[in-house]
Amino acid sequence: MDRITLRLSPDLARRFDAAAAGQGGRSRLLRRLMESAARAPLPAAVQAPVTPRSGKLTLRLEAADLVLLEAEASRAGLARTQWATALIRRRLHDRPQLTRPEALALIEVRRELRRIGVNVNQIARALNTAVMEGVVLEVELAQLGAFQQEIGAWVEALGEAFQGNLEYWAAGG
Repeated sequence: MDRITLRLSPDLARRFDAAAAGQGGRSRLLRRLMESAARAPLPAAVQAPVTPRSGKLTLRLEAADLVLLEAEASRAGLARTQWATALIRRRLHDRPQLTRPEALALIEVRRELRRIGVNVNQIARALNTAVMEGVVLEVELAQLGAFQQEIGAWVEALGEAFQGNLEYWAAGG
């Protein structure tokens, strides 16, 4: 069943309640008024309903559930609406849901990987263009190996971060 919500001034609400008291209450009078209005002929040019770009979802939770929701959202650094939205989006789209701190950390990881990649390219270019012997070549190769390990560690950390995020938002997680 659909629900319609509207805001009324306190005076109008008081007067409507007084009128509705003798007619079965607010809901019954409103339903009767709407049915009467719906029987009227429709205007000639009725356009098809427009699909909303976004919608509102209202949840009613018991006090104990609301306390748990507030606590969980707070732990994640989110408002309860943001937390609930992230949970729904995770289930609908099967993608990680990043909080602002997580997104900023991901940007930093990307920046570090880019920095390392530039260094690796410089070393590779130097190795390709220069004929190096002995110690110089060993130093460059050692540096290249260190960057390779660092890149591997960052990539592994990213994988763990995404897996942890997916597990957190998974049902029962």
